[in-house]
Amino acid sequence: MNSVSWRSLGPGLLFAGAAIGVSHLVQSTRAGAGWGFGLLWAVILALVCKYPFIEYGHRYTVATGESLLEGYLRLGRWALGLFAVVATGSAFITMAAVTVVTAGLAGTLLGLDWSLTALSALVLAVVLATCAVGRYRLLDGFMKVMVLVLAVLTLVAVAVAVAHGPAGAPDFQTPAVWSAAGLTFLLALMGWMPAPLDVAVWPSLWILEKSRQTGHRPTLREGLLDFHVGYGATAVLAVAFLTFGALVMHGTDREFSASGLVFARQLVDMYANTLGAWSRWLMALVAFITMFSTTLTVLDGYSRTLAGTFGLLGGAGVETRRRLAQGLLPVVAGLALVIIAFFMQSMRALIDVVTVLAFLAAPLVAWLNFAAVRIDHVPVACRPGRLLVGLSWVGFVFLVGFSVVWMIVRWF
Repeated sequence: MNSVSWRSLGPGLLFAGAAIGVSHLVQSTRAGAGWGFGLLWAVILALVCKYPFIEYGHRYTVATGESLLEGYLRLGRWALGLFAVVATGSAFITMAAVTVVTAGLAGTLLGLDWSLTALSALVLAVVLATCAVGRYRLLDGFMKVMVLVLAVLTLVAVAVAVAHGPAGAPDFQTPAVWSAAGLTFLLALMGWMPAPLDVAVWPSLWILEKSRQTGHRPTLREGLLDFHVGYGATAVLAVAFLTFGALVMHGTDREFSASGLVFARQLVDMYANTLGAWSRWLMALVAFITMFSTTLTVLDGYSRTLAGTFGLLGGAGVETRRRLAQGLLPVVAGLALVIIAFFMQSMRALIDVVTVLAFLAAPLVAWLNFAAVRIDHVPVACRPGRLLVGLSWVGFVFLVGFSVVWMIVRWF
């Protein structure tokens, strides 16, 4: 690996940092705890079928030198307008979802007996301050370290759990998946596995920001290497968290709480009971930093996305869109806090709602990404080959099919 390729790593790891949060720490662990290895197929299917549509965010930008949002605009203002609806609809509730998990872990780590709203306000204040001081350069350096640390500690925890063997009763009756409740969780699990599809825009914007700061525009090979490192990390850790939940909690009398504060304590207890009491504060710190970095990345990603989307629709230039992104940081954080304070009945319900909505919106975003990467503006050599195109069609069938099944079970 040459030095230029290593220097290009960053946006893919930022994507991994955004993904290895709620979808992994919460949803994958819940899947293992509730259904054992019975939902492993769903995790793998989502990772495979979403792969091309997330990859296209990297591919389009390194091939054209412009963001995926500009690709949508080249399809027509209607395309960017549709994406604006999806992004706006998901930005604030997604921000709220990742914040409550981070707040719960902060309360556990610091021993604060505050309300979840107060803890969330503290987390968002620190995140906003971090964004104001560091922005992309801090995100880039911070995430490379944290993804590595989390991966190592999680895989060690899984190895110890495997050595101990399953903690649950052998005759435990696993609940049905193909029921209204089971299917709702299944869609919630796959909706954010490894991330909602609109997140494909974020690496596209981060690649441009990194290029602006370093003066180096990555080649297609470098861009795809960066993507595969990040995506590979999300895939491995998704399976690891599910495995950990299956071995440590499945078949026991323990069940994850819907409360953010109680859930955070249960998660840390799982690690401590497996690795030993010495690991309690270490794992609390690592889990908190993981979710803090996710919250930081999500705030940055959605602020850039909303600024870029509405800026392009309004004809704003690059510098204007960059300033607008900075101004949107407190707006996204503030509205997320409003959702937490006044509209959240439970952490689990909030996460299930936002993840199901992400899955139902996925076919539209998938089609936009697929169409953008195949327009004439993309050099022929950089367009997806037959295998990737074929996998894209399989992904369309998967996304549309499961959405239709969910609507039939839920409403009929």
